[in-house]
Amino acid sequence: MPPLIDEVLHTSPTQRPLNYDSPLALKAFLDAQGLGMRKKFGQNFLINPEARKILLDALEIGPGDGVWEIGPGLGAMTWGLLERGVQVKAFEIDPGFIRVLTDFFGAHPRFCLVPGDVLKTWPHAGEEGYMLGNLPYTIGSRLLGAFIEGNRFFKRMVVMLQRELVQRIGARPGSKDYSSFSVLCTSAYTIKPLKIVKGSSFYPVPHVDSQGLRLDLRTDVDPRSYPLGFRPLVRQLFASRRKTIKHNLYNFVVSYILQGVGTGAEAGYITEEALERCGIPGNNRAETLGLEAFVALATVLEDIGLVR
Repeated sequence: MPPLIDEVLHTSPTQRPLNYDSPLALKAFLDAQGLGMRKKFGQNFLINPEARKILLDALEIGPGDGVWEIGPGLGAMTWGLLERGVQVKAFEIDPGFIRVLTDFFGAHPRFCLVPGDVLKTWPHAGEEGYMLGNLPYTIGSRLLGAFIEGNRFFKRMVVMLQRELVQRIGARPGSKDYSSFSVLCTSAYTIKPLKIVKGSSFYPVPHVDSQGLRLDLRTDVDPRSYPLGFRPLVRQLFASRRKTIKHNLYNFVVSYILQGVGTGAEAGYITEEALERCGIPGNNRAETLGLEAFVALATVLEDIGLVR
């Protein structure tokens, strides 16, 4: 077993526990440890050192900062974070990788390991200012959505995701990729796509391209200050993309506001009133609306005193 990282850092700061750039070295290590890659966890090691550096640099961290690392695997990015002097809280689900991470970094005073499914453990893990993750494709959107809807905001997040998801997150109104998830992310963060990374930069090689993404917490608005019905409203207006705003807003009023108690006429009145106050054509579709329009609709409904 390679030496513990705290010992390495006191002898040679450039020495790593593993050759994280070599698929052959990683495979040999996994074989020797009796470990394998689990498809259900979406595990792919980022073996491109340039790509790892781009992610670490984009995080803009320094000594003393606190970082959540999601899915550290065998610790390639963990090593880079500790080299930069930050406090690392690493979330790992794979029992074999948990053992390796503990062997490599467990004695380091700036390393904390949170075992288990991050979708279940994060609400109890305290708070740090930054988040970094080479996120498994299986949980990327679910995790980002859970953070935002759970009002867990970071000063900055830097993640590696499936390129298709990055396109959805950064999509503009009117584009085919624009969705409720686009609105959710941009309601809390400014979005900056980073380097596109081909499958050859990973081990094992995935069948799709990936892309880095930087999300900076917005400073012009408090993401916790949106009207109560804002997020469910956005989801409902995109629920049937081919339907008009008026149609989907009517369904929102019936289910969320009136909760099935009011009449169709009452729901129709509220729908027409909200659209008129906001100056939104009801025959358009949700993908034509920008963030401000969604906020305006939610605000009007709250002002009417009906959102509960």
